Parts: sequence; C-alpha cells; structure tokens
Amino acid sequence: MAPVAQAASGYYADKLEQLEDVFGAPVHLESDAVVVGRARYPVVDDVILVLDPGHWPPMVRERVGAHDESAAHGPFSPDIQFGFGEEWSEHSAILPEHGDEFAAYFDLVDLASLRDCRVADLGCGSGRWSHFLAPHCREMVLVDFSTAIFVARKNLRNARHALFFMADVTKLPFRRHFCDLAFSLGVLHHLPVGALEAVKHLRDSAPRLLIYLYYALDNRPWHFRVILSWVTAVRRVLARVHNRALRRIISKAIAGGVYLPLVAAGRAALAIGLDRYVPLYDTYKGKSLRRIEQDAYDRFFTSIEQRVTRRDILAALGPYFDSIIISDGQPWWHFLCLRDR
Repeated sequence: MAPVAQAASGYYADKLEQLEDVFGAPVHLESDAVVVGRARYPVVDDVILVLDPGHWPPMVRERVGAHDESAAHGPFSPDIQFGFGEEWSEHSAILPEHGDEFAAYFDLVDLASLRDCRVADLGCGSGRWSHFLAPHCREMVLVDFSTAIFVARKNLRNARHALFFMADVTKLPFRRHFCDLAFSLGVLHHLPVGALEAVKHLRDSAPRLLIYLYYALDNRPWHFRVILSWVTAVRRVLARVHNRALRRIISKAIAGGVYLPLVAAGRAALAIGLDRYVPLYDTYKGKSLRRIEQDAYDRFFTSIEQRVTRRDILAALGPYFDSIIISDGQPWWHFLCLRDR
C-alpha cells in the first residue's frame, strides 16, 4: 500500500474551525483526508489535495495510491505544472533579496492592516512571499497546483497559522470572500486562460486582490520590445527541455552569459545617464548570482507567457472592481483591486 502523509488529524486537528470558515461548510477529519460534505480531499504531508485528481502530478498520484487517471475538466497545462514544480524544487531557498522584493510588491498594502486578517497566497511557489508575510497576519492560506506546494510547506514549517492546498487557483472550492486579502504574484500570466480573465474570476475570493502580471514593456524604449521578440523565440524552444540537469546548466549559462553582462553594461551606462536603455539592469542590479539564476530558470522554461499594458488592466478590470490602484514602482505591473463586500 502506498504511504500517505501524517494524519490530517495531526496538523489540522486544531484548525477545524478555520477550515470550516474557508470552505463555508462543515468539515471533519479522517486519518488521511479532510471531508467537506460529500467531497473527500486526501492530505499528503499536511497539504490538502483539492485539485482535480485527473490533474495530480505523478508524485502525488503515487503517494495516495491512485492508479486510475480520472477524467479532468477545464483548461490545464501539464507543462506549466511540471515546470514550476521543477523550478521550486531546484530553487527552494528563500534568499535575502526576496525580502526586498516582498516590500516592493506590497507597497500598495498597509501591512499593519493585516494583523487580524486571513491572507491567501494564490500560486505560492516556494512560499517565499508568505514567509515574509507570516508575522503580519492572523492566518494564511497557501495554494499551488504543482509540487511546489510541498516546498512551501517545508519553508513555512514553523508557521502554525498556515493552511496548505494543492489546487487550481481558478477553481477553488472555497466560500465567497474566504479571505480578507488574496495575492497572486507572477502566476496568472502563465495559465492557459487569459490572465485578466483570471483576475476577474478571483474577484469573489477577497475584497482586496494584489496582482502582478508581466508588463508589455509599454513604459520602456522601443528596442526592449524588439529584444523581447527574440527572447520569446528562444523561450519557446527551451520550454521543451525537461531534463533537470540540462535545465540547470542552461539557466546558469544564461545568468552568467546574458544577465550579468547586461547588469555590468547598465552599471557602466549609469555614469552617463543611459542606464535606463540597458535591459535587465534596473531589475537585477545588486542581485546575487543565485537569485539571477532562479529568474533565468523561471523566464526561459515556461511554455505560456502573457503580457499586459497598464491600459489593458484598467480597461479590462475597471468594470469589475470599485477601484484599481496600479503601482508606479517595479515590478511592472503590480496592482491592487478593491471591491466592496
């Protein structure tokens, strides 16, 4: 018989009230599952599997002893699931510069206002943003559809106020406004659905949504967009590479052979005031090689990438929210969507 996780009644034994509030329904615990009404969600290593069983990664299928592949419904990209599971397995460490990036993303949020709040990290990856958020909120819900959720569980092993779910962020079986703030940073533009449509879908998750979507270089010089077209062609080829060792070699080569020289060029251009014309410089100046390698991996092994302009965001989302605040700071574009309860 395939091994299962520690008993659900272990980690979640003192979290039954929180689970019932998240699901909006009575919950009871079995030794290896959380049961909500007629739905039974297996628990593996403290992660509740609410993802469609037909979309479970092979490792999860093996752990729960599921041998038949149930029919799955809706848009889904196994390549994206595989890629992000591999990325956060390869780059699992939470680095010091992640703290500075967290502050940049959350410039639109008063962290003190989260003290009594439940906050959801939708597409949590390694859990790096929740790691820095943990001291500021009452409770956290971490969601990812890849095996990265298990990396997040390890990285937040000391966060007793966290709930962990393997789930598709576009198909969450939770009640309306199950949290006070939901954030999804660098996730929705990699889904096989329109990124802005996904934001609309999340509007019932919380009255406040903090979102980051890749920008379409709409505030940058024209040559950035030309270079992006070249990079996109390379990315589409490299995204087909699934060998872990080869991915590691390629990402290191790109970090050392492309990113670092551009950062050096930007530093030289700074002396004559032309640094803004050098791609990557303002994003990666002062970053460690290890951090740059992680972004190179993220950038070049992703089969789906969508980009939006500031105008796209306001035009598409304006009718669905009471207010949209787009940050003028990097990373572009991150924005806060507000909606009355």
